[in-house]
Amino acid sequence: MARTWDLGGWALGDFLSTLFERRRAGELAASGKPLPDLCRALLSGQGEVSGIKRAAEVLMRYRQSARAEKHAFFRFLADEMDLDPAAVAEAAQAYAAGREAAQLSKLLTVAEPPRQELLRRLNQAPGGTADLVAMRVDLMAAAKEHPDLARVDLDFQHLFASWFNRGFLLLRRIDWESPANILEKIIEYEAVHEIHSWDDLRRRLEPADRRCFAFFHPAMPDDPLIFVEVALTRGIPGAVGPLLAEDRKALTVAEMDTAVFYSISNCQAGLRGISFGNSLIKQVVDVLGREVPGLKTFVTLSPIPGLSRWLEGQDDPQARTLLAGDAADMDADMLRRQAALYLLEAKGKNGQPLDPVARFHLGNGAEVHEVHAAADLSPKGRAQSCGAMVNYLYDPARVEQNHEAFATHQTVAAGRGIKALVKAGVKAGTKTGTKTGAAPAKEQPEKERKTND
Repeated sequence: MARTWDLGGWALGDFLSTLFERRRAGELAASGKPLPDLCRALLSGQGEVSGIKRAAEVLMRYRQSARAEKHAFFRFLADEMDLDPAAVAEAAQAYAAGREAAQLSKLLTVAEPPRQELLRRLNQAPGGTADLVAMRVDLMAAAKEHPDLARVDLDFQHLFASWFNRGFLLLRRIDWESPANILEKIIEYEAVHEIHSWDDLRRRLEPADRRCFAFFHPAMPDDPLIFVEVALTRGIPGAVGPLLAEDRKALTVAEMDTAVFYSISNCQAGLRGISFGNSLIKQVVDVLGREVPGLKTFVTLSPIPGLSRWLEGQDDPQARTLLAGDAADMDADMLRRQAALYLLEAKGKNGQPLDPVARFHLGNGAEVHEVHAAADLSPKGRAQSCGAMVNYLYDPARVEQNHEAFATHQTVAAGRGIKALVKAGVKAGTKTGTKTGAAPAKEQPEKERKTND
């Protein structure tokens, strides 16, 4: 029997059946009107059925458009579908003077750009949510060439934050029995440790000491939003190779005491800025704690994607030595000291850690627990961090305290071992870009932040 999830009285199967029936309502007949004319008609219409048909035609026409026509569509959204500042100011003054409900209603109406209502109506079309997520990918690319389009992107972000609210997300375990189309997406979207084959995927999903969980949205039931791969181990691992080894022996439930989140991948580029990772980790910790009572420790084994770039910007002989050496046999203590300094001391202009993965986990309330040399000897691991990796510890008793300290004061929670490494690095004369005249490393580019871990 197919699994279902309760959605406030609806079974997911019934809900999706309704969506698919709407999809099969019939082929659209293109009107030939320009996209702006179709959008104006969509906003002026009141009928639900006709509105759905118009919305579907707009999205179909958009998908079929060339790059130049898509950019013209975004320009239409930015200019004609923008709010009227004068009307906003007038309504704000009226409300300030009277503070009546009718005045507030008018202010709220004029303070919202018409394009937000257009996007809501487009979302009514079958498959509209997925189409709008894909549309935002095009918009973000266009905004790089035309920065004023960023105000259109703000409306996408605003609406997506509501539509992809945690309350709407469905947690599903992905295993070897999951549908093939979902497994193909896991292979495609894996952004931390590449999945090289179906056998490689099977080793990550089938054994009793391996788990994979993903968030889905009811409007995108076949496309994960984010997923996490988990290894159930005995003790905290210091290298990813043994976790992914072909010939490893699976542990029994009695042997498992640690849950290791070794890969977290965001799947939808169009949902950049909409955070799911924090909720995903917390819910998976809860699920695993109930499934495997012997689990006492919850940690990550995470990459340090900005380390090599940061080392390149340091006026430091140790940094040059590490960059010139081979990750498999370099000075482990030196690398660990440099990695600890980078994670705890290297900050951006806003006071946040330079490393994007560190920002994510520290913001979730984790602490920097331990760093390891020769932990990821793949070409990617060698290039981005000289082979180093880090454990972030999620201690349920300290997560909220750590989160508040980081959010309020940018305090980086760290274990004693990490703090000792920093002291040793300072004593050895190691420098950071923020303590010397060297220019600090640049923030991680947005295009490299597909993964949270």
